[in-house]
Amino acid sequence: MDDATLTRDGLAPDGGGRILLIACGALAREILAIKSANGLDHLDLQCLPAILHNHPERIVPAVRKAVQTYRDEYADIFVVYADCGTGGQLKAACDDLDVKMVAGPHCYSFFEGSDRFAAREEMTAFYLTDFLVRQFDAFVWEPLGLGRHPALRDMYFANYETLVYQAQTDDPALTEKARTCAERLGLRFERRFTGYGDLEPALAALR
Repeated sequence: MDDATLTRDGLAPDGGGRILLIACGALAREILAIKSANGLDHLDLQCLPAILHNHPERIVPAVRKAVQTYRDEYADIFVVYADCGTGGQLKAACDDLDVKMVAGPHCYSFFEGSDRFAAREEMTAFYLTDFLVRQFDAFVWEPLGLGRHPALRDMYFANYETLVYQAQTDDPALTEKARTCAERLGLRFERRFTGYGDLEPALAALR
């Protein structure tokens, strides 16, 4: 399971467990770590391509298709996406499909803890997670055309002041890479160790 595959193809379920998690590929490593640490062998995992993060209009159709594909093979399905830029459409689809999903506006919120994140009221922060630091070029630099058109950087990021690295793990090399990402974007750098935030108890509660 490499990041490029998670970005492009996602991850297929292995057929084990009673409850299927349908998740963003950007969360695969964290979900598998939570499963292992908590003995959640009753959970199976399917990840949709992480690149949908950049195309929120494609998330709802992809989730609908996955739920319909696997519904008869599992006792229950849980969607491990927050709203993720769908403007409430994902919640409406999950209600229509009678499946539950993670609460919150996006993964940055549930990693930090939704109440804590909301209380910060940060309007000028640009967030990266472990996965997005590793895949910075694929998710930020290349899609925005910053390599070809460096002058666009200051236009795109004019309203940002700080790159906030929400660290799920303690990895000095990843922290340095995140710091480099901030420098490339011309932003101040802040590291916050979040661990898995609200994601871990949300998954542990699935029985």
